[in-house]
Amino acid sequence: MSTEQQQALDAILRQSAFPVDSDVGELRRLLRELTSAQPLPAEVTVKSSALGGVPVAEITVDGVEPRYVVVYFHGGVYVLGDAVSAAGLAAQVGRRTSATVFSVDYRLAPEHPYPAAVDDALAVYEALLGEGVAPSDIVFAGESAGGGLAVATLVNARDHGLPLPAAAFVMSPYVDLTLAGATVDTRRAADPLLSRELLEPRITDYTAGQDAALGLISPVFADLSGLPPLIIQVGSNEVLLDDAVRLARQAAVADVEVTLDVTPGVPHVFQAYGPLLNEATAALDRAGQFLAARLTGAQRVAG
Repeated sequence: MSTEQQQALDAILRQSAFPVDSDVGELRRLLRELTSAQPLPAEVTVKSSALGGVPVAEITVDGVEPRYVVVYFHGGVYVLGDAVSAAGLAAQVGRRTSATVFSVDYRLAPEHPYPAAVDDALAVYEALLGEGVAPSDIVFAGESAGGGLAVATLVNARDHGLPLPAAAFVMSPYVDLTLAGATVDTRRAADPLLSRELLEPRITDYTAGQDAALGLISPVFADLSGLPPLIIQVGSNEVLLDDAVRLARQAAVADVEVTLDVTPGVPHVFQAYGPLLNEATAALDRAGQFLAARLTGAQRVAG
């Protein structure tokens, strides 16, 4: 553990936290400022493309020979973010899995509420299958709302009768838009980024009158049976800790192979802070090993 690193990161995040009374336009402006100040590593290449009519950022890492595909879903409580801003973290997953990453630029609320993001995510996966990519060569990954969308897309693909990918990796998944998890309140002081006050106004942006407890909106309430292996990572210092814990429980009850990986003392999507936090790199290494084992394992079974 690196207590000094954790404390330094916590201070930085509290200083740059979004004001709770900001509207969507202001939040997007602040996020653009934040992400534009963090250039991509020189070895990461991003190319604009489209799959199934949905814009994607195709991300490759120099020196990595792509054998597999990661479908990546960015975070941003369904109203913020874009495929390119997630490229740094997405590339870390691609590097560890010898994969090309397709980061999905799904439509955002409130302009495009549910089910726009869910429809876009499924369209990208269907397009990859239609191009002949084997499902056993694909994994899903996502952070925050993107983690929730990754799980929702697994459920949606299953319900559409599609073959499922080899595995999925979700970081600090936002899977309960009813905010029923106890840690939404009990971890409020510990979390430097998120709070009930920040999340609540954005929920109606996305749900637009639909029930927030619907399985494809809040997959912690979905039937998870038949899903591929999941690795769920979360920090103990975040209000969404209970989302991850309850998702893992629901998966286990549904007989899904699931690994719940909780890192003490770290914040929401801590994997994004590799240069500042040793735990970030270590967690990504564990996730990479999990995904790589399922990808190569699927190859052995297929062979």
